[in-house]
Amino acid sequence: MEKEKILKKYPWLLHLLIMLGVSLVILAVVLLFIRIYARQGQEYKIPDYVGKNIAEAEATDEIGVEFVVQDSIFRKDAEGGMILTQDPKGGTMVKSGRKVYVSITAYNADDAILPELAGLSVRQAVSELFSLGLSVGKLTFVEDPYKNSVVNQSCKGKTLYAGQQIPRGSVVDLVVGSGDGMGENSVPFVIGKTADMARRDILSVSLNVGIEHFRGVKNKTTAVVYRQEPDYTGVNKYPYGTSVELWYIDADNTDVSKMVSDFKVDSSKIVEHNQENDGRPNPEDIDDNWQW
Repeated sequence: MEKEKILKKYPWLLHLLIMLGVSLVILAVVLLFIRIYARQGQEYKIPDYVGKNIAEAEATDEIGVEFVVQDSIFRKDAEGGMILTQDPKGGTMVKSGRKVYVSITAYNADDAILPELAGLSVRQAVSELFSLGLSVGKLTFVEDPYKNSVVNQSCKGKTLYAGQQIPRGSVVDLVVGSGDGMGENSVPFVIGKTADMARRDILSVSLNVGIEHFRGVKNKTTAVVYRQEPDYTGVNKYPYGTSVELWYIDADNTDVSKMVSDFKVDSSKIVEHNQENDGRPNPEDIDDNWQW
């Protein structure tokens, strides 16, 4: 009775209570809609799809992701549709329906137009060729005024020219100038890298890729380097054209991050160049009777 008297005496209070109730109901509905729309609490760890065929990845997908192919790259020894890269990376927490951007191996080899390489540095030429889906084979150094500059290029012994069309995946050999004397460079650190990445890094510093060992490897596309010779020291330098031998292991059965982080430079293999075959003795070998 008291409530009815109050509401009759203050009718605006009744309207206020009704408005407040309606507002609370609307707010509850909106929050529920947002929760459903945003799928709050429904996050999943995305698998690592690299090395898998995109058709297989789509067929076995359990979290409802959408695959979007951004690029296809021809690989001579790989079947078409193999996933090379993905974004977001494996292990990332995502919601169902999230788009996963991937690059895959091409199903067929189309042609690439060879760019003008003459006059470019080896690093620039290697970058150009890899970006076109071509491979770099051997670097051969010849007498030429411009050191480390591409003189010409060939494929299977036949000279290639700028503007020429060649199938993607072809191996292009480069002839490079030695300038006024053969240069030298350090061997890059390629432990934990795939074959393509390791080859690119080695060739970019004007060294050659030597014998590659894939014994026991099931998937050459995703296999990573676990040993290189010469070893990485960060100090030793080798003449341009020196071959770097590589050993690979399957990435699926290897903790690549741990392998890289655990790597230690073997100090016994470091050669100090100011003491290397220059006719001078080491300081500890000098005595009072030593003559230069």
